[in-house]
Amino acid sequence: MHFQTIALSHPDPFVAHVQLNRPKMRNALNHQMWTELPMAINALAVDPETRVIVISGSGKSFCSGIDLQDMQHQEIFSQEQDREMDVARRARKMGVTIRQYQKSLSSIDECPKPVIAAIHGHCLGGGIDLIAACDIRWASEETIFSIKEVDIGLCADVGTLNRLPKICGNNSWVRELAYTARNFGAQEALQNGLLSKMFASPEKCIDAALKLASNLAKKSPIAMQGTKINLNYSRDHSVKESLEYTALWNQSQLLTEDIPKSVVAAMTKSEPPIFAKL
Repeated sequence: MHFQTIALSHPDPFVAHVQLNRPKMRNALNHQMWTELPMAINALAVDPETRVIVISGSGKSFCSGIDLQDMQHQEIFSQEQDREMDVARRARKMGVTIRQYQKSLSSIDECPKPVIAAIHGHCLGGGIDLIAACDIRWASEETIFSIKEVDIGLCADVGTLNRLPKICGNNSWVRELAYTARNFGAQEALQNGLLSKMFASPEKCIDAALKLASNLAKKSPIAMQGTKINLNYSRDHSVKESLEYTALWNQSQLLTEDIPKSVVAAMTKSEPPIFAKL
């Protein structure tokens, strides 16, 4: 796969590294990136050579949010579009675009493989939407975050307002950030559950994320993907519903040959077994 805004590599067996690759624009999300990111994620989701994905940003920032200059050139956002078009029809066109952008980042959430975000520099606006769709979020200590949309006249509409309250568990904090659009640092993000670890430098953050990914990639893909799928289902359903879903899931998945292999390795304290591709 060849992309203009994404750099894709495989630094370790079964590990994919997806880098946002518009460094001169601090990885602002333009239309091309909105299109290419889900293409990359969806391809990796079914790639038997990929079990874990790391997302990072090239250059000085992880992601500076939506590329406003690019957005102004998109027909649906242009003030020069046909003023004679019926308001309802213009709204329907706008709805299609919003859902396309939502689907772009939901590809990360819906990918059955763990996705680790390694964040540095700035993570603003759409960058928050992106990391909210990831499974694990780590950042270097200099990182600046902001839910920036209200400052450009928008209600954040591609994931932040929908996922952050469930991630952080502090509704007051999330609302404060969404209403004020103020900057906040990695330490505050860590204290409120947006991050699970903080590192001294971007290099250490990415190295640690890749090391974690390599470790996870050695585990059973049946177990790993089943765990993510069931965690996502549990997040979106009641305890009773998710228990039944897990029972239905495992009544077939417990038959995997990965279980006896793992048990023997654990009991004998031997090297992890080599699991078949999925």
